[in-house]
Amino acid sequence: MKTMRQSTLTTLGIGPVLGFFRNGGPPESTESLVDAVFGPEGDRGALVISGGNGIVGSGKAMQLGSRLLEYGVPVVTLDLPDAPDGIGGQYGGLKASFGRETANEIMANIVRLNYGGKELPPALAKFNPRFVLEAVPEILPIKRAHYELMRGAFPDAEIRSVTSGFPGSELGVGILHPSFPHPINKVWEVVEDEPSAITRLFWSLGLVPVPVADYWSFILDVLFCGVTLAALRYQRASNMPFWKVDKYVRRLVGPNPFRAHDAIGPGASFLTWSCLHHLAEQYGDLFAPENQLVRRKESGESWYSSNRPTVDWELADEDEFNAWMLGPLFQMTSLMLHEQRAHLSHMNAIGELCAQFTKGIVATARNTGADEVIRRVETYHRLHPDAKNGTWHPEEFDRMDTPEWKQLYVNAEHDGEAGAITLGRESLNWDVIHELDRAIDWLKEERIDRVVLTGDFHLTTQLVGADTSEFYPALHDREQSYKMSKAWSETARRFNDEFALSVGFINGKRCLGGMLELLMHCHYLVADQSAQLGMPEVTLPVLPGMEGCHWPLRRASREQWPRLLAILLGGRFVRAKDTAGWLTDYAGPFADAVAVVGKLLSGGDHGLRRRPLAEKSFEVPAEARELPPAESPAAEAARKAVMDCIRASCAAPLSEALVVQARHSAEFMVSQTCLRGAIGASYSKTMDV
Repeated sequence: MKTMRQSTLTTLGIGPVLGFFRNGGPPESTESLVDAVFGPEGDRGALVISGGNGIVGSGKAMQLGSRLLEYGVPVVTLDLPDAPDGIGGQYGGLKASFGRETANEIMANIVRLNYGGKELPPALAKFNPRFVLEAVPEILPIKRAHYELMRGAFPDAEIRSVTSGFPGSELGVGILHPSFPHPINKVWEVVEDEPSAITRLFWSLGLVPVPVADYWSFILDVLFCGVTLAALRYQRASNMPFWKVDKYVRRLVGPNPFRAHDAIGPGASFLTWSCLHHLAEQYGDLFAPENQLVRRKESGESWYSSNRPTVDWELADEDEFNAWMLGPLFQMTSLMLHEQRAHLSHMNAIGELCAQFTKGIVATARNTGADEVIRRVETYHRLHPDAKNGTWHPEEFDRMDTPEWKQLYVNAEHDGEAGAITLGRESLNWDVIHELDRAIDWLKEERIDRVVLTGDFHLTTQLVGADTSEFYPALHDREQSYKMSKAWSETARRFNDEFALSVGFINGKRCLGGMLELLMHCHYLVADQSAQLGMPEVTLPVLPGMEGCHWPLRRASREQWPRLLAILLGGRFVRAKDTAGWLTDYAGPFADAVAVVGKLLSGGDHGLRRRPLAEKSFEVPAEARELPPAESPAAEAARKAVMDCIRASCAAPLSEALVVQARHSAEFMVSQTCLRGAIGASYSKTMDV
């Protein structure tokens, strides 16, 4: 197998992706991995969560308990008798996600035991603990004493810590550090010598384990605590209120660090202080906690005042603010790069999926350019000279021309006969488009003319459409909007025009909007039958900008058009299993769908007929049947704009339709209907500070 850069799946001992289609699926089943971790059916051991009533422990009891229920793995939580009932507080979320009956079954499979902290309860032994997930307080002696208890009683049990700061070398156990919010975020930073069955089981259960190196605070907390510290230092220098600093930080990089601390709860400031305190001991003043944080680590005082003043606060010098924020973040990134803390795609994804960065820190540095990154850090050193004594590795940014830097979101691989292009980001942006073009170019240079386009089976558990923050520059610039729609559509068309065979494969829980438009440009579209498909643009409202208004109609029979119009005009989601023959070419159980893609790539007997693409112009009825009334005048205006685009782009030949649709998309993007909708509101909230 030849790859543009290392597949992230290979870091888990699973990949490559193309092997799934060649071999009929992943190398190990969930059932075999459950057996490996918890023992065979009929003799299953338990998952034990120490500190199970805490925020982390209770959240992970729900997340793991819901996934392990069907495999007969009991979940045992262990906590102090006077610990607040965190488990009971999770029941409402379970009901909302699974319904009352299944929620009751999950809760019934969770056994809650109390202990005094120094001796394990005798009842624990009858559950045969096989895997212990430790979520006790972030105090090193307490954690170590707990491991001694567990190892003394259950020497064969695997132990992992959810610590957000201590490395495994200090703890003596492996790390599974989960992201907040704990019941729903699927990302876990993993520290272990080799990919274990536990890590592969987590992946098989639909979670997102991300291997990281064994350094203090790992990656998520370096980024999140780092952006908090940068905001604190700017606040001290400017005297701007915390809430206003948050707004500027959000506009620049994405997170609201102070608001996030208040949302997490009083203990968040202690955890941030703890991470920064230990990082400062290792690396110097670059990470030294600010006095405001030191005060709040004990008091738990909130950052947002209840009587927040309404007077506005202007940013005096934007370049200086950017230096205060990006300078330390780039310097911290250079340290993590120097230490090789993770695969670059992993490091980048953690910022986006966990720390709420609009773009990952590696992508931000790449888009900034090496010279400008260094200038930002040097400016920061003039503003805060003590940071010069921290670790700074400017040479790390000299590697931006390598595939690891250039392909953060999109990878390509081939076996000499067929190739795979994998998407490692859930939403489309300009970075993904440029990386797609490079991946296509690479496969063509390698003389590969049969390709599957799919999510990467790792960092993307769904494909949700376009990153709407990319629309912000286009909301007031018609030509910018036109450029985006035209260029993104041209990249999508390459899958139709430049390969002898292309297959789009939908393997996540949903595929929406621009991502669906991208994949439907392939000659065949194959889906896991449980996936949800949809075109929600009309609800935002924007127009489908990647040929969604005419491309699917050109591939479907006239009698199927009402179904497509209902999706386009109603914003409805449909199950993939109901779309075969008019939106997808095949939708079935995951294993069967993978097998169909494998046969398509190898030229085997797949039984599918390639649906033709109408190149001539044609007329579309003015209205869609069976469409409920629009909910508002804005929704009605959006429907009309979508319908006008459908009729105009279908009335043009294929050779002209791309430009026609791009022009319609651009005109609507700058309209008052769009500006007053969800995207316009998000723009105002984020950019109009």
